[in-house]
Amino acid sequence: MATNQTSVERVDDAVVRSFARAAVLAALMGAAAVVGSIPIPFSPIPVSLGVLVIYLMGLYLGPVWGPASAGLYLTAGAVGLPVFANGASGIGVLVGDSAGYLWSYPIAAALIGLIVHRGTALRDLRSVRLPILVGALLAGTIVIYAMGTAYMAWLLEMEAWEAIAAGALPFIPGELLKIAAAVAIVRAGRITSVRP
Repeated sequence: MATNQTSVERVDDAVVRSFARAAVLAALMGAAAVVGSIPIPFSPIPVSLGVLVIYLMGLYLGPVWGPASAGLYLTAGAVGLPVFANGASGIGVLVGDSAGYLWSYPIAAALIGLIVHRGTALRDLRSVRLPILVGALLAGTIVIYAMGTAYMAWLLEMEAWEAIAAGALPFIPGELLKIAAAVAIVRAGRITSVRP
């Protein structure tokens, strides 16, 4: 009796490693958003360590896997895992006050990765000059706050200056500290791009 055997192609090791790194950073993002989230009384948006992880996604994973990691984080929250700020979850968060910030995360990670790596191939982060690192992180920050405040202004029917005052200006000192932390991690050699 003859049996049919089908062969299964293995997934490339580089893809498995990249996905594993993306999953680890998505989990770190969830932990940072929950544990490192502090509500502030004059804004519907809490202070969060999550943006630091977005920086690391773009730096470490680059313009392809960085956004994939951010997307994995958003998907986990959408399906009910309590990974958003203050342990929130569900689709409602992705259309609520902070939705513009959340949806900006994959875009910011992609932009950071493109600027730092000069394309989709990953570079050794230790070879990237400081102005490029800082510029990429500032560009990512601008994307996050532009999308976040624009959506918040639309949703809450706020004037642009009100949205900026409540959803961007109070967070600038913290974002500058997160940029400094991300640069320090890279410069200390704690984080390097790993080529497939």
